[in-house]
This record gives sequence, structure tokens and C-alpha cells, in this order.
Amino acid sequence: MTELRFPDNFLWGAATAAYQIEGAARDDGRGESIWDTFSRTPGKVHAGHTGDVACDHYHRYADDVALMAELGLQAYRFSVSWPRIQPDGTGPVNPRGLDFYDRLTDALLGRGIDPIITLYHWDLPQTLQDRGGWTARDTAEHFATYASAVYARLGDRIGTWTTLNEPWCSAYLGYGNGVHAPGVQDPGAAFTAVHHLLLAHGLAAQALRAGGAGRVGITLNPADVRPADANSAADAAAVRLVDGLHNRIFLDPLLVGGYPDDVREHIARIVEPTFVQDGDEKIIAAPIDLLGVNFYAPTYVAGRPDGAGGGGAYPGTEGAVEFLPPVGPLTDMGWMIEPAGLTRLLERIATDYPAVPLLITENGAAFPDKTAADVTSPLPDADRIAYLDGHLRAAHEAIARGVDLRGYLVWSLLDNFEWAEGYRKRFGIVHVDYLTQRRTPKSSARWYQEVISRNGL
Repeated sequence: MTELRFPDNFLWGAATAAYQIEGAARDDGRGESIWDTFSRTPGKVHAGHTGDVACDHYHRYADDVALMAELGLQAYRFSVSWPRIQPDGTGPVNPRGLDFYDRLTDALLGRGIDPIITLYHWDLPQTLQDRGGWTARDTAEHFATYASAVYARLGDRIGTWTTLNEPWCSAYLGYGNGVHAPGVQDPGAAFTAVHHLLLAHGLAAQALRAGGAGRVGITLNPADVRPADANSAADAAAVRLVDGLHNRIFLDPLLVGGYPDDVREHIARIVEPTFVQDGDEKIIAAPIDLLGVNFYAPTYVAGRPDGAGGGGAYPGTEGAVEFLPPVGPLTDMGWMIEPAGLTRLLERIATDYPAVPLLITENGAAFPDKTAADVTSPLPDADRIAYLDGHLRAAHEAIARGVDLRGYLVWSLLDNFEWAEGYRKRFGIVHVDYLTQRRTPKSSARWYQEVISRNGL
């Protein structure tokens, strides 16, 4: 293949999330999160797995940072656990919780690794959920207070701040079809949560700016939505509907200044949107410096006027849209592998929303790696290397087409707690033996190390 070089100053790194790797669920004053509750509820998570221990990163962070440095990572995106900082989501700040992120930040900087913070990666304090969670407007206001507390401790050393990770998942999977915490199944609640999550972003962005933050952004998981038949009007209508519920419902308020008319009309058919108050959209649309893009697979849909189809994660598509099963080579999550979808998605965002630079904040794949007893170093994972190589080539193609893409963060550094899938799906470029907590770099880690060193493929 042709050798490809990425732009000078292209940022290479990896990403993780607090509940997926930290463990230490009851240490140093940490409160309960919705994922503690959900994972301990029988039948919600594979095999009853929880994040109580996870990768024990809370105690092993120094070794993990040393491993990052060995691999040549230039940046590390991690999330802060809200219940570590405010055990009940409000009230006094827990200094021991902030102390951990203080130590982690200093360890990263000491190794020349740029820390990138995500303030919310799904672990809402359970006390706030008991009061309505993201269906309650107060939660957005509490989030801004929490953001200020974290910035007050770390703002002198961290330059890039992202507010939310994938609010689509928080709203639709948490409150729509209930496959994620808090496990609510209510279409109206899902749309209410969408708005309050966006409002939380806007209020937190204001708070961060007021504190002096330099770069503020948000991370979405926009979808490359494709028709089953490019010549079908019904399929085109299905694409428009799903694109509205997955992409434009977030991108337009953030980057254009308000919800699209067709999305507003769709929401109003399901729930009276009284949760949108005067001035909210102006708050949400405050300028951002960076848009994080998480991408794993494309979404193919067909229009179904016969009443079949539908998807619980997309309220109101029942009887109108069929979500097609993936075809071709699949990851261990059953997701389709189509790198061209990343090029299309990045180019579409850059065309429709040209004012904001982009950063790939997650991209990676789960594959059935060898069991712990078979671990050798490096552990072979050719399928993962092929996936990453294909998607990096797709990212390079987007840059060649004029997309302002600033960097790439692989998902994930470590095998970890994969939400409702528990520990049975492995996304890491580093293998974790959950019994011993031994870390073993996979072949993909060494391959990625070479990619970073040459700034290309």
C-alpha cells in the first residue's frame, strides 16, 4: 500500500472512561452512580458483571501512564467520575476524589502526555437519578456546578475540556429502550433527556469559559446513515428521519443555533416539548473549539410503509423504519466494518458544520482475543490491526478532501467493562487479565506505536 503521512502536529492518543476502568467503586468517598445500580440489577449486565474492580486503574494509574508513554501516546482522553467529586451530585466537593485526578494529570504531564478531560461518560450520581436524572432540568444546572469544581482543581494544567460523551447513548439507550443505565423505557423521557443533556453542555461550557478554559468541546457519536436502496424514496425518507434523531438533533442546536423543524415536529408527536424553555437554544449554541467524533460502524435503513420495522433506540420510528442487519465481516460486537463510512461522515460534518475542528475521540473494535491462559507478548490481534488501519486510511482520505481533522484517539487503551456486555467484549490494544490485573500489549499496540512514531501508515 502507498505510504500515508498525516499532517504535522496531528495528535495521536487513546481514550478510556472512568466507570469502565477505574474500579475502586467504594474508595475514598465515591458515591453510587447509575451504573453501579444498573450493573447490580439482575439481568441487566452480562453474567452480573459490575465495574466494582474493572481494571483497577484507580490504584494502578501510574503503571498505566508508564505504559502509555512506552507506546508513544501523545494524548490521553479520560473521564472524571461525577460521584467521586460530588457523591450525591450536589453539595460539598469530595477532595479525595479530586486528588485522584490531580495525581493522574500530573503523571500524564510528567510523561509528556496531553490530558484531555471528558466530564461526563454516563456515570450519573444515583441520587440525581432518584430525583429524575436527565429528565429533570436541575440536573443540567448541577452539572455546571460540578464542571466548575473540576476546573477549579485541574484547569491550570489541562487545556482541552469536553463536556459530554455520546449524549445519544445517555438519552436513547438510558431512557428510550433502557438497555443502558438507568434502564428507563419511555420515548418522551428520551427526548427530555436529550434536551437537558444539551443544556448541561451549554451551562458547563459557560462555567468553563468563565473559569478561563482555553478549549471547550463535546463528543458525539454521529452516524453515517445510508439507504438500503439509493433509488428508493421511502428509504431516503427513512434516512432523513434517522439522521434527524441521531445527528441533527444534536449537531444543529450545538452548531447552528436550534433544533431542526422536522425534528421538532417529530418530537411533538411523542411528547409536548415544554422542557425547551426560552433562551435554552442560545445557551446550547455557545461556540465550541472542538467536536469529538466517535465512530465504529455505519447504519443502513429502509423505509417500511407496511408498518414493519422500528427501533426502540429511535423513538417514533416504529412502523416506519427498518434497521438492516449488518453484512460482511463483523466485529465481536456484531458491528459492520466499513471504513468508508468514516470518510463520508467526517466529510458530511465538515460540509454542513464547517466552523468547528474535528477530533476522532473514539474508534476501535472488539474481537475475540485469546484467553488469559494463552496470553503471549505481544498477543496477536490481526483483525484489530486491519480494522484500525482501514479507519486511519479513511481518516486520511477525509483530510485529503479538506476536512479539518486534528487527531485520532484509539478506543481503547485497555480491555475494560463494556457496559451491558460486561467483560466479555475486548476493545483494548492492551490485554487485561481481570483476575491478576496483568497488562499485556497486543500486536495492535505495537503496530499503533509504529504509526505514531512515523506519523503515518
